[in-house]
Amino acid sequence: MTRFGYFLATEEHGPRDLVEQARGAEYAGFEGLWISDHFHPWVDAQGESPFVWSVIGAIGEATDLPVTTAVTCPTTRVHPAVIAQAAATSALLVRGGFTLGVGTGEALNEHVLGQPWPPASVRLSMLEEAIGLIRDLWSGKVVTHRGEHYTVDTARLYTLPEHAPGIHMSAFGPKAVDLAARAADGLIVLSPDTEPIEAFRSHGGPGRPVQAGLKVCWSTDADTARRIAYDRWPTEALAGESLQVLPQPKHFEELTEALVTPEMVAEKVPCGPDPEAHVAAIRPFVEAGVDEVYINQIGDDQEGFFEFYSNEVLPRLRRLERA
Repeated sequence: MTRFGYFLATEEHGPRDLVEQARGAEYAGFEGLWISDHFHPWVDAQGESPFVWSVIGAIGEATDLPVTTAVTCPTTRVHPAVIAQAAATSALLVRGGFTLGVGTGEALNEHVLGQPWPPASVRLSMLEEAIGLIRDLWSGKVVTHRGEHYTVDTARLYTLPEHAPGIHMSAFGPKAVDLAARAADGLIVLSPDTEPIEAFRSHGGPGRPVQAGLKVCWSTDADTARRIAYDRWPTEALAGESLQVLPQPKHFEELTEALVTPEMVAEKVPCGPDPEAHVAAIRPFVEAGVDEVYINQIGDDQEGFFEFYSNEVLPRLRRLERA
C-alpha cells in the first residue's frame, strides 16, 4: 500500500511555519514528512531558506511522523562528516524515524563557499564517497579516511541512534540510478516514470522503498491557484541541466520570465478545488509502484489545504489503493 506524506518546502516558509505545517499534516492524516534542504530559494518570491537541521529537531518534538530530507547534498557546502553527525542526532530527535535523503545537489545552494561546481560525473563520484564515509562514521568507530574527494582524521561520532538511519538517493539518469542501487537503501524520484524505478529494483534487489514528491496548489478558486503556483514556483516548468548549474535565484527568475508561462506551470501542477484533479496527478505515482508519495501545497493557505486533503483527497486515494 502506498503511503501519503506531506512535503515541507523550506524555500517558501520560515522555521516556525514549517513546524506548524508538520503538526497540521499529522492531524490531517498524512503519514510522513519530506523536508527540503536549501541555502537559497529558487526565486525571491519564495523568500525563505532556514537551516534544515534546526527545523528537523523542532519537528521531532512537535509530531510523531517520520522525516526524510529531500534532499541533502553531503558533498560541497557541508562536509559529509558533519552531515553524518547531523543525521545521527536527527535520528534520535525524530520520534517517528529519520531517513537521510541525499543527492548531487544544485549550484544554487552549493556554490556559496566559492568552490568550483563540478560536472555531473564528478558529483556522482563525490556522492558515492560521501555515502560510504557517512556509513563508516555511523558505525561508532574511529574513522580515518583519505579518499579522492574527502579527508577525515581520527573522527568518531559518540551520539548515535541504536539503528543507523536509512539513506535514500535522488537519481536522474542511468548512472545515478545505478549508484543508488549500489549505495543507497531507497530511491527518490520526482516523476512517475517507471524506468528508473524498475532499474533501481532490478539492480538493487526487491523490497527497497521508492519515495516520490510533487507540488499542488489548492485554492477555492482555480485561477487564484494558477496565479499563486506561477508566482511562487515557475521553476516547476523548467527541465534539463539549468536546474543544477544556475547559481542564483535571479538567474532562475530571468530564465522563467523568458521561457515560462502560467499555463505551462498549470500543466505541471494541479491547481484549484477539484479533488479529482489532485487524485489524477497522484495516481500515476501509485500505478508506477512508488511506496511513499509526498505532496507539497504551494502558497500560504496551508490550513485550507490540509482540510481539503483530509476530507476530499486522502479518502479518495485510500479508496483507490483498496480497489
